[in-house]
This record gives sequence, C-alpha cells and structure tokens, in this order.
Amino acid sequence: MTGRQVTHLLVVEDEAPIRQFLVTSLEAEGYRVHEAVDGRSAAQVAGSLRIDVFLIDLGLPDGDGVALIRKLRQWTERPVLVLSARAREQEKVEALDAGADDYLTKPFGVAELHARLRVALRHAAQTSLAGSTLVRIGALRIDLTARTVHRGEEHVHLTATEWRLLEALAKRADRVVTGTQLLKEVWGPGHLEQGHYLRIYMRQLRQKLEPDPAHPVMLLTDTGVGYRLVTG
Repeated sequence: MTGRQVTHLLVVEDEAPIRQFLVTSLEAEGYRVHEAVDGRSAAQVAGSLRIDVFLIDLGLPDGDGVALIRKLRQWTERPVLVLSARAREQEKVEALDAGADDYLTKPFGVAELHARLRVALRHAAQTSLAGSTLVRIGALRIDLTARTVHRGEEHVHLTATEWRLLEALAKRADRVVTGTQLLKEVWGPGHLEQGHYLRIYMRQLRQKLEPDPAHPVMLLTDTGVGYRLVTG
C-alpha cells in the first residue's frame, strides 16, 4: 500500500440494475465495492471481509434490511447508510433506531450519495480525544480521515490489517480495548477464537511504530484484557 488505505464498501441490493449502477459510480470514486443480494449473503461477507461502510436496501428477498442492521450493530460500529424506496417517516425512524447512520430515499443523485458517504466516513474517523481525527504521539501522526501514518515527514507503510488494528486503537486512544472488541472489529465475528492474530499484528505494529519495539511505550498490553494506544 502506498498513500492512504482503500475504503471497502458493501452494497446490499437485490435489484441488479440498481446494484450495478451503485458499483460503477462508487468504483469510479476509488472505493473498493463488494456486493450482496440478500441479508444472508451480506452477513457472510461482513463476517469475512473488512468492510468500512455498509449501504443497505431495506426490501431484501430474505427479510427486512432493518434486521440486518441490528445484526451488524451487535459487533461493528462501521457506518451504515440505508438506500431505500420507502419514504414514510416511521420507516426511516425504525432504520435509524436500529443503528443506521443515514437514510437516502430512492431515487437519489450520485453527488448526494458521495457527499453522505464522506460525512459518514468523517464521523467514523473521530476519536475519543474530543472528536479529533488526528492522533499525534511525539513525531508520529495518525490521520484517521486520510487513513495514513507519518513519522515526521516519512510515510509509514502499513498493511490493510495493520491499519485496521491501529485505527481501532487510535479511535479509543488512551483507553483499553479488549481483545474481543479488536477481533470483531478487525477480523470479524467469525474470528473470536483467533487471539494469536492480535499478538502477531501487535508485534508487527510495534516493529514499525515504536522507537524500541522490545520496550513499547505507545502500544501497550493490558494483560488478560486487551491493548491500548497511549498518547501521553
């Protein structure tokens, strides 16, 4: 990876022409787009791939999209945008109460969709540090909006998984994040027994970010609980 991380979207839409329109317009903006045609396949994709934003139609062939949103909210805080022909206020409220971040009523313009996506990603990048999207630790700069890491003027190369782990810790900077939370957020709910993943990738992050990886001062272990990113 060079520069910023690629943003992965999951489009959950059973109508092929609409799904293809969304995929084409989103890929033209540089997003990596994955597709699902119903709630079941969407849950499988979400559990196996690292999705940054979910775009969900409510009228799915195997159930209501609201149920899918509730299922996702059991393990991920990633943005959910509803794209639906349902325009009644109560249906919008139900989707938002279930955990959706935004609601676009079909038909909608491409420019509006991209604008709503940018807002959702900006909000998702905010940290526990007074809503900032930039974390500074000495010469290290973690930009959660640009999805980049720099040490001084030097860009630090991270793999996609390393970035997701660092991002999860940076968004909760100075707070302990449990191993279960990290496994869910970085690898998905199907990997809760894979604690060795955390140890391997934390070691890799320390090699790239810590002045002395053998004696970390930023990426700390809370034994038996999880990890934390210390900013001060």
